[in-house]
Amino acid sequence: MRSQVEGSQAVARAVTLCRPGVIAAYPISPQTHIVESLSDRVRTGELAPCEYLMVESEFGAMSACIGASAAGARTYTATSSQGLLFMAEALFNASGLGLPIVMTLANRAIGAPINIWNDHSDAMAMRDSGWIQLYAESNQEAVDLHVQAFRLAETLSVPVMVCMDGFVLTHATEQVDLPEQEQVDAFLPAFVPQQELDPDDPVTIGAMVGPEAFAEVKYLMHAKQVAALDEVPQIAADFREAFGRDSGGLVRPYRVEGAETVVVALGSVLGTLQEVVDTLRDAGVSIGVLGISCFRPWPSHEVRTALAEAERVVVVERAFAVGAGGIVGQNVRDATRGLAADVYDVVAGLGGRPVTRDSLNRLLDDVLGGRLDPQRLHFLDLDHDLVQRELERSRRGERPGPHAEHMLRDLGTVASGAYE
Repeated sequence: MRSQVEGSQAVARAVTLCRPGVIAAYPISPQTHIVESLSDRVRTGELAPCEYLMVESEFGAMSACIGASAAGARTYTATSSQGLLFMAEALFNASGLGLPIVMTLANRAIGAPINIWNDHSDAMAMRDSGWIQLYAESNQEAVDLHVQAFRLAETLSVPVMVCMDGFVLTHATEQVDLPEQEQVDAFLPAFVPQQELDPDDPVTIGAMVGPEAFAEVKYLMHAKQVAALDEVPQIAADFREAFGRDSGGLVRPYRVEGAETVVVALGSVLGTLQEVVDTLRDAGVSIGVLGISCFRPWPSHEVRTALAEAERVVVVERAFAVGAGGIVGQNVRDATRGLAADVYDVVAGLGGRPVTRDSLNRLLDDVLGGRLDPQRLHFLDLDHDLVQRELERSRRGERPGPHAEHMLRDLGTVASGAYE
């Protein structure tokens, strides 16, 4: 059924259709509308039977999900930014225990300075926590990925994180095709846990494991992620057959066949990139886009295959490793090792800065014109004058304190108060 609906409400509806038995969540912008909607659905009986747990923090939310999942319930939560970091210890516990929890991550920047807008620094900070990470390009795909995520999590008994850009998607109202309950029930079987606490057959959850078996446990976590490289495209294919839509999978190529230049990206920026590529194609430029739908596990073979003929690969990403460089870019370099393509790392959209068609056109013009060094990390639309003024101030020892405050003064902007 097609509806004009906010992204958060569409996701809440999709989660409802998946019939979770336990939801534990703590509100934090920009995911709050999702869990508010789900709490209303539980209260009114639209989502039943389901236990909605009021918890004191994000750490409490994930801890409650771990307990509920270990007890055999289909379990769901949502968070964002600092909330994800507050969960960090429990995230590793959930994956280490092989619990099929599904979580929505409404991607948002990590402070300091405080910023409530979108980038991917939260998900990237937890990229090696053992959770599968799926990225939505649109609200339609966010809906579809949640239905697939529950099936994926329960097939492999692993936790799955569905990432959708905060505000850009969560608060955008657009037309979404919401599936019917009968369709989801046919696609997503009733939950049969692979492990379940049983008082008549007690086991220890979270047992101490010494050197004699710790590496083997970690290896099995890795083996499940590797198995997901086969399972993700199979589930996406089953979804396409059942719902008539192509969503998810490992990668999403767009006009990459024979392209001399390919732009690689994740999330909602892919729509803008496709528009830019269409315009450049009309002008005779050989260029395409490769969307990464599944970042963990990393689909190295699929990325390498898609980029095999490219001469230039431009990675546009909304996060980076401070002191090192691009995160997605480094994964792309690993996947394309030995190929002829130059790989350009470009950080864009940090803290919600718009990634516009004009900016992308200027970037690609610089790449095609040989004015960008593939050995350096580049920042799209960086205000170099503002940075240089602050560096000079630091060298002179003036006005000690946080850089953010100084630069806001230079811009004539008053620092906003803390907001979570």
